[in-house]
Amino acid sequence: RSLQILAAARPSIATESDTILLPPIPNIPTSTMKFSDISKPSSDLLGNDYCSNVTLKAKGLSAGPVSVSVETERSAAGTLSSKIGGKFAYAGLNFDKLEANADGSNVLETSLVPCPGCKMTFKAKKGADLGLEYTAGKMTTTGSLDVLNMSKFSTSACIGVSPAINLGGDLSYNLSGDKAGLSSYNVGASYATGPMFASVTTANKFAQFNVGVLYKVNKDLSLASSTTHSSAKACNVAAIGGSYSGLGSVGTIKAKVGSNGVTSACLVKEIAPKVNLTASGSISGTDTSTFKYGLGITM
Repeated sequence: RSLQILAAARPSIATESDTILLPPIPNIPTSTMKFSDISKPSSDLLGNDYCSNVTLKAKGLSAGPVSVSVETERSAAGTLSSKIGGKFAYAGLNFDKLEANADGSNVLETSLVPCPGCKMTFKAKKGADLGLEYTAGKMTTTGSLDVLNMSKFSTSACIGVSPAINLGGDLSYNLSGDKAGLSSYNVGASYATGPMFASVTTANKFAQFNVGVLYKVNKDLSLASSTTHSSAKACNVAAIGGSYSGLGSVGTIKAKVGSNGVTSACLVKEIAPKVNLTASGSISGTDTSTFKYGLGITM
């Protein structure tokens, strides 16, 4: 009887050819996330892969239990500078980044998971920050304390109120000095449905609103935009761009135009198994003297 009811409820004019299947959007979060990632899909498309330097990076090299990476960069003057990094785990403590740079600086990042859903982090570069990330259900919270100078504390929270909607906010508090007190606070939201993703975040203590939009036209073509809105300027189009991967062996082509008049484009291609090439270029208006290029190989 239930089958008869379902058959009767189906419109007689509907056929399989009438069904429109919208492709899923890659990398669009539909579960818990950190507040810093709430605009990630659109910002990644407009920001990732564009470069103006020449680099060669080898990663995943094994030295016993240590995974080693080496990155060399060529400056405009032709000089080469390298940095060496590594990561490994010992007795439950993860050394996520051990890095030595050509200028003599070092980077240390570690993490520890004392219980499910909780991760403690320590990051040292020019300063030293002790952090905590905790996920329970659909909410993720973070906290970070400057333990070198004891000068700043930051925290954030983000909750998935539905599979399509995420809400969150963050704030920072200065602990010392003439500017002691609440230094920044912002909120944001994201929404994903079908091929569309949109996010709205505030900046400068609600003085500015940032809007990011990503639309997946089909499985090969995606378009994105980033705009800012404030009392000084009602609408500023920070960037408009897109990504196309439908040319098969050519690779993925990306292009964008910024509000500063700079047009950028890049090509990302796997030229050999586990070897990726990124070629990028930018120009301001039609002034060829402003042309800049970048080339990167990662293996």
